[in-house]
Amino acid sequence: MPLTKIKVVDLTRIISGPFCTMLLADMGAEVIKIEAPGRGDPLRAQGVIKNGLSWYYASYNRNKKSLALDLRSEEGKEILSKLIRKSDVLVENFRPGVMSKMGFDYRRLKELRSDIIYCGMTGFGVDGPYADRPAFDFIAQAMSGLMSVNGKKDKPLRVSIPISDLVAGLYAAYGIVCALFHRSQTGQGQEVQTCLVDGLISFLSYMAANFLSSGQLPARTGNDHPIVAPYGLFKASDDYLAIAPSNDQIYERLLNALDLNHIKDIPELATNDQRMANRDKINGIIQDKIAHYPRAYWIEHLNREGIPCGPIHDLKDVFQDQQVHNQGMLLDVEQPGYGVIKMTGFPVKLGATPNLLRLPAPKLGEHTEDVLCGLGLSDEEIGALRNKKVI
Repeated sequence: MPLTKIKVVDLTRIISGPFCTMLLADMGAEVIKIEAPGRGDPLRAQGVIKNGLSWYYASYNRNKKSLALDLRSEEGKEILSKLIRKSDVLVENFRPGVMSKMGFDYRRLKELRSDIIYCGMTGFGVDGPYADRPAFDFIAQAMSGLMSVNGKKDKPLRVSIPISDLVAGLYAAYGIVCALFHRSQTGQGQEVQTCLVDGLISFLSYMAANFLSSGQLPARTGNDHPIVAPYGLFKASDDYLAIAPSNDQIYERLLNALDLNHIKDIPELATNDQRMANRDKINGIIQDKIAHYPRAYWIEHLNREGIPCGPIHDLKDVFQDQQVHNQGMLLDVEQPGYGVIKMTGFPVKLGATPNLLRLPAPKLGEHTEDVLCGLGLSDEEIGALRNKKVI
């Protein structure tokens, strides 16, 4: 696999960090997840708990090993030092300064292994007036500008999933792989930093470009596209469907498919800018046509004509969809002690080195003895650590 032989020390918890390290583990890295004895990652107790197992935790911690270790103890810190010496990457998502207080700032990490790649993940970054503030996804969505452009005219809304955590985790994994490639060429390790707010700002796409070029704040438009019309949800005779004619060529296909070519002669609908200014009128014309037939008819008809459209799937629809199954985006995982659980699959498909589910999510401390034996500790030393509740 692409990251076989890469060893990762994972000090992360909750979502952003575990998502990052899961992506690395899915590509073959050996990820050692360090968790507090008796408690573990707080995510173990969140979400739906089924027969004692959080499927939320399980879905973000597959392909990892769990080492229970008290990092507040000197013995625990010494074990962490031994592990770092034998590892390629360390990932953490503490607030700025926590690693230094623990005695493991980047300078110390380089003393333990000169070519270590260290990745820190924070809310606002390690510099600037907000660096020490606590941050969670909701705050990042609010302060990144995302909420200001999302929702309806009278109310900003959050994206329902923890998108800032996931984007930061994705960028962190990308940064780590870039740093590994650089190290393979130069022998040099480096520090990688990413944060929740920066990731979302980078995702503002045309919203940011339009504001930076014009100085005009974008309006919230709900399901309507901010720079294209017509576009959005339309009600068929039985249910809604999404239609996305994102350029003039597809718009003309839509008019032809709906037998509406005559509206090309209406001056106020001739260009996209004019249709934007008269969105209610063009949407009403489209809606009147769509209302005559059921959703299934339009999905078949419009897709055949090359017009992007689709139903609004709920999660039951998603995970019953044949396309989703063909893409391997629903996995059945044998979780020892819990039977088969389901989780989302691998979104990146590599032809020569495909992702593999090598390990289910670990029980707390499941691999503690194996990891410590690999570091050269004897059975007596491991027993003494267990008696002291270091592990």
